[in-house]
Amino acid sequence: MIKTEKLTKVFRTDEVETTALNEVSLEIKKGEFVAIMGPSGCGKSTLLNIVGLLDNPTSGELYFDGIEVAGFTERKRTNLRKSNVGFVFQSFNLIDELTVFENVELPLLYQKVPGSERKAKVEQALERMQIAHRRKHFPQQLSGGQQQRVAICRAVVSNPRIILADEPTGNLDSANGEEVMNLLQQLNEGGTTIVMVTHSPSDAEKANRIVHLFDGHIVTENIKKIL
Repeated sequence: MIKTEKLTKVFRTDEVETTALNEVSLEIKKGEFVAIMGPSGCGKSTLLNIVGLLDNPTSGELYFDGIEVAGFTERKRTNLRKSNVGFVFQSFNLIDELTVFENVELPLLYQKVPGSERKAKVEQALERMQIAHRRKHFPQQLSGGQQQRVAICRAVVSNPRIILADEPTGNLDSANGEEVMNLLQQLNEGGTTIVMVTHSPSDAEKANRIVHLFDGHIVTENIKKIL
């Protein structure tokens, strides 16, 4: 589904040049659940951003369904991302002024989905994530676990083929974190490909494969389950 070949990302300022990724080659198959681990600053989030079409690499190749997309313009990346990728972040990234329903609805508004279809999709996602009873509440009225459920709803409402999760349990206690990981597992068992950045060994154990990064390089890959 997604393949990188010698992917390199260099960040430059006037005086400093930092290589965040150094010739990373990785293949993510359809239906996999891949965990990316490593110390802070090793390139985990940079890799996730490039795989998620939020950024272009400095050099190397990025394939999405066999199509080389590393050189896509921002508009072409955005169009491909909107129709294929959902995101879940550590900080939830919900809009305080919008209700739960309105937060989940946002991706469909951006895609100009008609009103009746949009409402049905949002309701389905809320029911799926067991947060429909909070549809009229605002984010500040929810617990951390509930906010992350809403964030997952927003990620899945447009039925993306891949979900990218960056430290999805980082702001949660152990009980809520376990619930969120169970939800991600359920989505993966339903056929959604998931790539997750995490510092948590217990979270990583939920994945099919664990990829370890260090200083911008892949140093090990451990297969947890046979697909």
